[in-house]
Amino acid sequence: MAAVTLCDCASMVVMDYRCTAGPDDKPFTEQHDRFSLSYVRRGSFGVASRGRSFELVAGSILVGHRGDDYVCSHDHHVCGDECLSFQLSAELADAVGPRAELWRVGAMPPLPELTVLGELGQAAADGRSDVGLDEIGHLLAARFIDVASGRKARPAAAVERDRRRAVEAAFWIDAYSHRPIGLEDAARQAGLSPFHFLRLFTRILGVTPHQYLVQSRLRHAARLLADDEMAITDIAYDVGFGDLSNFVRSFHRAAGVSPRGFRKAAKGDRKIFQERLNALALA
Repeated sequence: MAAVTLCDCASMVVMDYRCTAGPDDKPFTEQHDRFSLSYVRRGSFGVASRGRSFELVAGSILVGHRGDDYVCSHDHHVCGDECLSFQLSAELADAVGPRAELWRVGAMPPLPELTVLGELGQAAADGRSDVGLDEIGHLLAARFIDVASGRKARPAAAVERDRRRAVEAAFWIDAYSHRPIGLEDAARQAGLSPFHFLRLFTRILGVTPHQYLVQSRLRHAARLLADDEMAITDIAYDVGFGDLSNFVRSFHRAAGVSPRGFRKAAKGDRKIFQERLNALALA
C-alpha cells in the first residue's frame, strides 16, 4: 500500500492511497485512526466491519468510525485500487454530524451526490483545481451526513459468484458509460436475465444499474469540468448524456450547483460551495 499525505492540518488529514493487493494477498485486520470518508477513484475491493460486508467499486465511499476494525479483501480485481481519503478529527466529525451512528454505516454506494465531490477532490489533489482539499473535505462530509441521514447502507448477503458478477458488471458499465446502455445490455454481459441481474446488482452494490450508470457519467463529467478545457455541451455528450438539459438537471441535482457553477468552484470561486454549505447547515 502506497500512502501519500496531501493535506495535514489539525481538523483534517487527506491521504492518497494506492493499493496493489490482489486475490493472492492475505487480508489482515486494520483500524480506522480517524473518522473518514475514502472515495474510491479506481478499482474495487471488499470490506468487512462490525459483522457486515460491502463491495466497493469506483464511486463508492468507505466510511470509517474512529477505533473500529475492518478487513479489506481483493478477490475480484488484480490491478488494485486507488482511494482519496478525507480523515476528520473527532471535533470536526461531531460538528459536521453529531449522530455518531452515521459514521458506522460502513460504506456508501456510488451515489451522484457524493461522487461529483469526490472527483472535485481528486482534481484538487492533481493540481487541477484551486479549491483547497480541506475545503472539499468539509463539503463532502456535510454532503455525506445529509445523504446518510436518509439512507442506510445494506450488507451484501450473497455468494462469491454473485459479488464477482456485480463488480464485473460495474466495471463494464463504467467503461462504456459514454454509450447508450440499457438494463438488458448489462444483464447480457453478466449472463443473467434482466430481472435477476437487477436484483443481484442492487443487492450487492446498493444502487440500481441505471443509477450506477448515471453516477458514472456524472463522475466523468465532474473530472472534465475541473479540467476547464471542453465546452459544457461537449462534456454532456462526451460522457453519454443525449440531451444537454438532462445533463444540467442531473448534475445540479447531484452537486447542488450547475455544471458552470461547479467549474467556477473548481477554479477557486469558494462562494459557490460556501452557499451550499450554509444551506446544509440551515436545513
